[in-house]
Amino acid sequence: MQTDTQHTSQTGTQAPRNDGGDDALNATAPGQLRVIKRNGKVVPYTDDKIAVAITKAFLAVEGGTAAASSRIHETVARLTEQVGTTFRRRLVSGGTIHIEEIQDQVELALMRNGEHKVARSYVLYRDEQARKRAEKAKQQSAASSEHTHPSVTVTMEDGSKAPLDMARLEGLIIEACSGLDDVDANKIIGETVKNLYDGVSIRDVNTSMVMTARTLIEQEPNYSQVTARLLMDSLRAEALQFLGVAERADQHEMEALYGTALKAYVHKGIELELLDPELARFDLERIGAALKGERDMQFTYLGLQTLYDRYFIHSKDTRFELPQCFFMRVAMGLAVREDDREARAIEFYNLLSSFDYMSSTPTLFNAGTLRPQLSSCYLTTVPDDLHGIYSAIRDNAMLSKFAGGLGNDWTPVRALGAYIKGTNGKSQGVVPFLKVVNDTAVAVNQGGKRKGAVCAYLETWHMDIEEFVELRKNTGDDRRRTHDMNTANWIPDLFMKRVMEEGEWTLFSPNDVPDLHDLYGQAFEKQYLEYEAMTRDGRMKLFKRIPAINLWRKMLSMLFETGHPWFTFKDPCNLRSPQQHSGVVHSSNLCTEITLNTNQDEIAVCNLGSVNLTHHIGADGGLDMDKLRTTVRTAVRMLDNVIDINYYSVPQAENSNLKHRPVGLGIMGFQDALYMQKIAYASPEAVTFADRSMEAISYYAIEASAELAQERGSYQSFDGSLWSQGILPIDSIELLAQSRGSEKFLMMDRGQTLDWDRLREQARQGMRNSNVMAIAPTATIANITGVSQSIEPTYQNLYVKSNLSGEFTVVNPFLVNDLKARGLWDNVMVNDLKYYDGSVQPIDRIPQDLKEIYRTAFEVEPRWLVEAASRRQKWIDQAQSLNLYIAQANGKKLDITYKMAWLSGLKTTYYLRAIGATTSEKSTISDGRLNSVSAAPTSDTASFEQAADVPQACSIDDPDCEACQ
Repeated sequence: MQTDTQHTSQTGTQAPRNDGGDDALNATAPGQLRVIKRNGKVVPYTDDKIAVAITKAFLAVEGGTAAASSRIHETVARLTEQVGTTFRRRLVSGGTIHIEEIQDQVELALMRNGEHKVARSYVLYRDEQARKRAEKAKQQSAASSEHTHPSVTVTMEDGSKAPLDMARLEGLIIEACSGLDDVDANKIIGETVKNLYDGVSIRDVNTSMVMTARTLIEQEPNYSQVTARLLMDSLRAEALQFLGVAERADQHEMEALYGTALKAYVHKGIELELLDPELARFDLERIGAALKGERDMQFTYLGLQTLYDRYFIHSKDTRFELPQCFFMRVAMGLAVREDDREARAIEFYNLLSSFDYMSSTPTLFNAGTLRPQLSSCYLTTVPDDLHGIYSAIRDNAMLSKFAGGLGNDWTPVRALGAYIKGTNGKSQGVVPFLKVVNDTAVAVNQGGKRKGAVCAYLETWHMDIEEFVELRKNTGDDRRRTHDMNTANWIPDLFMKRVMEEGEWTLFSPNDVPDLHDLYGQAFEKQYLEYEAMTRDGRMKLFKRIPAINLWRKMLSMLFETGHPWFTFKDPCNLRSPQQHSGVVHSSNLCTEITLNTNQDEIAVCNLGSVNLTHHIGADGGLDMDKLRTTVRTAVRMLDNVIDINYYSVPQAENSNLKHRPVGLGIMGFQDALYMQKIAYASPEAVTFADRSMEAISYYAIEASAELAQERGSYQSFDGSLWSQGILPIDSIELLAQSRGSEKFLMMDRGQTLDWDRLREQARQGMRNSNVMAIAPTATIANITGVSQSIEPTYQNLYVKSNLSGEFTVVNPFLVNDLKARGLWDNVMVNDLKYYDGSVQPIDRIPQDLKEIYRTAFEVEPRWLVEAASRRQKWIDQAQSLNLYIAQANGKKLDITYKMAWLSGLKTTYYLRAIGATTSEKSTISDGRLNSVSAAPTSDTASFEQAADVPQACSIDDPDCEACQ
């Protein structure tokens, strides 16, 4: 059974539980399985009752003929064993299972074994029984003349007993269902009461409501909001009691209480030394009056639980921050240096709390606190000396401590076998130091909020590159492996040309070719050819010459086998950088969307936030340009404020950020925006929308930064930048084309629709920020706002998502609504989606037009992902976190896809998600995770065709990796 690992109470405690709320169940003997019945009674788990239920289902369909009897008996025995094995494997030490969970497993066992008619009959029978129970509960409720439940007493917080307050329970559930279509308050009331027992604790009454509503999400996505609203009741009680404002309040009462709660919250937070005392100097009456309590109603269950578990301010495990106080705390923290800071705080609050835009996770964590580390990403260059190397590792630890994601450029460090003058010895190369970096990232876990995360970059001409690409393998000397950190190839264009032309490639140690690190484009090519000449005439001794295609194939093979190193391209990052006059981009960041200059004196910093595209689709189905402009203008101001307010744990970061002032405005909800327009991801229309939406955001973001420059002044290093020359991101494509020297090496669309001439002149007059745009993964903030992640296609239309807050059923609400409109949504469809791993393609009764719109990530050809990304890239001054999904993967597909990414002008790529051609097995729920994809790495000798799924895609298989957002 999938248990609720986070049990929320009205006293503010939070502890792991899997007992369904019945303390008596803790007496379960080790290894013993027990069943919670609907009336709350607990009985031993036995296979015979399951066998009887399955047999009845078969008999209802096939009858009891002698011919059928033998097959039924054998099939029932096999299925009963499968169901029992599932629970025994999950609960090795024993535990409790709800009767509904057992019935779910029976359904799935029937479906997986091809017994579709029997499964359908079983589903319909369950549905009919549930309807009868709900009707009975409704009748019992209506017949009762009292507002209490006479047969259930509740244990209060002080240990006293009282009858169950049915009026309050019913009121909360009815309020939670208000305004939502296709949800049934009576159904939740009936099931909740049946799951209660005499003496139940008050905290478990709320948990029962939440868990009852939660089980219905897969049948109707709106139950996710119902669940969140019921969860809000316990959150409110926990916070209000701690703050001394009230014992509890329903949603209607809370809307009047929020202003009082905000004042109490600010003063309590300051008293506990958790909030900045400056917040108390705001006009809290004005601020409190601006809070919109009704916005608590827009959360999904996943979003609210994520906020509660990981973002809300707490003291001794008691969360005393409520959602609207949370958003206002962030807004006040970002407005603290504004002239009319109350007005700006309200403006920022309205943008955040409406979900039109969301700041990145570090900003949400720390704004308004005593140590406001608000930036998302840090990029460093590691020097080639021992003192510098360990200083860089120390900087990693300090930056990671305060929730920053890291990108390290290791290219300057000399290669294995290179001469060390100081010791008259030979270098051990880059790899041993990377092992230390890996262990540091594990040790410094950002205060327990999330894992420390770092990505190491190495340029493709480095002599250690062949060992570098093997760092994530599960075989070989473990002292030369890094199992926890990320790695990325920093690939020059010349290498890609050699691959295309099947030429040779020469590897060097950077101490012999120190200038290659800082060169790019034609200057790099000229100097590289000179160094190659030196190897041929004997002037250079330490080098290695290999066929470029062999290294390329090894890079692809390791990417497929281990998920690393990622492919990122040095020359597009530099040739299209607005800041090429002031330095060199030596790497990207943890999530491959940041492309900023680094050197020994400057640690690049980027500050992130994302526009919610779904909130900017107008009534006519197109972009609401006026609203988008307003959102972007406020968002850029908020991002610029981060730079001055931010806490810098190392001086090189402060130096860089104040000098260049880069920000990264991105997007989320791209897939959902396509759904709203009835556009398939794999279509020219989706590519066009990617183009037009990013053009609009680019236009308004550049305009906003130019306007800020008029108000606040340009950034220090503006003079000499591409901005100062009137060269915008769309114009910088020509610089890349000139460098590559042939049209066959660059295929980028250059179409435009807005008045860019006007904006060129405005940018030439001044820009507040050296860089303005970057599309980050938005793993957690998309959860909070309840939209699709970043620019990702839908992973599955129905699955269970795991992250640090637990496991959550995720069902595509757009698909459900379209199926409802055509009379196709029922319990059988739910089970079909489960059986087919969230895919609609094999379900015959779904029309073809819906099949096209609701293709999942592995059903979208990667060329569409690359083409859409290329259209976005032409407008972005930095890069984008682009995951690539490849089904039926083999070496040829990977070769074509990554060459296409380079030819299309992409600056970076992120995770590869690939399923091997011969091992694309349907997922099961045998491990308790519905439709989860296997994360087992392949063997050392696996070919592309033999390999299984590549592990870890951001927030899908690796939910802890949420370092950017």
